[in-house]
Amino acid sequence: MALTRKGNSIVNKYSYNENPDKVEDDWINDYKLQNSDFDITDVDKELAEKIPSPLEMGEVYQRLINDTLDSKEDYVDGIIRVYNNEICDTIDNYNCSAFYEPSYVLARAYQSGGF
Repeated sequence: MALTRKGNSIVNKYSYNENPDKVEDDWINDYKLQNSDFDITDVDKELAEKIPSPLEMGEVYQRLINDTLDSKEDYVDGIIRVYNNEICDTIDNYNCSAFYEPSYVLARAYQSGGF
């Protein structure tokens, strides 16, 4: 796996100068990631004038993972748990405003099973 445990820490097995395409291929294989036909940019322009950048969405998900992380759970498990939750369908739907909600609202929606 690309991320491994070392004591109580999660470490990346790749160095900074590793070929990014190889890292991407390894992650796809290691975590059994699959392509989809979902088009994240297919939005109603009247409802969503600006699509958030990947960095902005990464920040949304990072806060949600941190806000819902269990004390016995490591960060990788938190990532997998959140990304496999149905709330992602709502957060990634830019025709609604879920991705703009404050982190405590997203965490509460996650914990209660939806908005």
